Amino acid sequence: MSRAALDALGIAVASRTPVLLWGAPGTGKSSAVQALARAGDQVCEVVIASIREPSDFAGLPIVVEGGVRFAPPSWAQNLARAGGGVLFLDEISTAPPAVQAALLRVVLERMVGDLALADDVAVVAAANPPDQAADGWDLSGPLANRFCHLDWSVDASAIAEGFIAGFPAPSVVRLPDGWQGWTVRTRAQVASFLQVRPGLVSAPPIERAAAGRAWPSPRSWEMAARLLAAARSVEAPADVVAQLVVGSVGRGPGLEFLSWLLELDLPDPELVLADPASFELPERGDRAYAALTAVAAAVASNPTPERWAAGWQVLGVAGSTAPDVAAMAARILARCRPEGASAPPEAAAFLPLLRDAGLL
Repeated sequence: MSRAALDALGIAVASRTPVLLWGAPGTGKSSAVQALARAGDQVCEVVIASIREPSDFAGLPIVVEGGVRFAPPSWAQNLARAGGGVLFLDEISTAPPAVQAALLRVVLERMVGDLALADDVAVVAAANPPDQAADGWDLSGPLANRFCHLDWSVDASAIAEGFIAGFPAPSVVRLPDGWQGWTVRTRAQVASFLQVRPGLVSAPPIERAAAGRAWPSPRSWEMAARLLAAARSVEAPADVVAQLVVGSVGRGPGLEFLSWLLELDLPDPELVLADPASFELPERGDRAYAALTAVAAAVASNPTPERWAAGWQVLGVAGSTAPDVAAMAARILARCRPEGASAPPEAAAFLPLLRDAGLL
């Protein structure tokens, strides 16, 4: 297994983002997941999806006091008692369609029957490629779109070294406190990219096999922004970041987004808010849009009256020359207006826009 894949797995688990490992049988996927849980002193419940029934995930209907409840299985109760841990769904690509349908709420909402698992439960799955799976089904599009897909490749030198010296335990990723603050910038960057490439907002593949891997949708772009924020908070290397983004939205859209990010070279929105007068509007349209949206998103994350006024000062730079570029940022600022704050003069250029949007 590659170091980048292990690191990407660790970041996905730490950020509690559902992740699916694709690799040939016997390559250590299950061992790595269980070792990661042990290294983090977490409970790990292994559930072989291919031999389960829908009721093992949707709950078994029972009559209680004249009503029907859906009782959870023992593995879900163990995770609930622990208050967190790792749910490992093995052989997920050989689960029949009815079981895959029952897994939808488990993966996305962590609901097992009527039992809500804690947010601190990480969902990890493993699957063999279709040509190597035993009597497998293609993963359904709705289920596949709930995961970040990582390719689990085998490195010959690492395997040889492991046979001799022992296989190292996966390193546990500890995200810093407040790492979610990074999502302010990454969500703004995703939004800016999708303004440039609207065709990639939602592009489900036509072929059923391709729909069983990563593809772009609003949900998977949200996942990409979350994983990108987690990776940046621990200064993950570029190859790990690429695996996480591509694993969320697919190879083509993911690489295009990463290439676009490299060309932006945007200013830090916090530095801009600290000195609005120093802001210079980029000439290129997509860079200008991304810079203004990032500033507005930063204000929305902590909308104090001072930051809100500074945000309008930044938009004032664009209001006279490119009001259409600043339109989205103006809407964001209007929605996060602090209580009692008066509209600054810079907002005057956007009054018709805000009135039409019902924000006044």
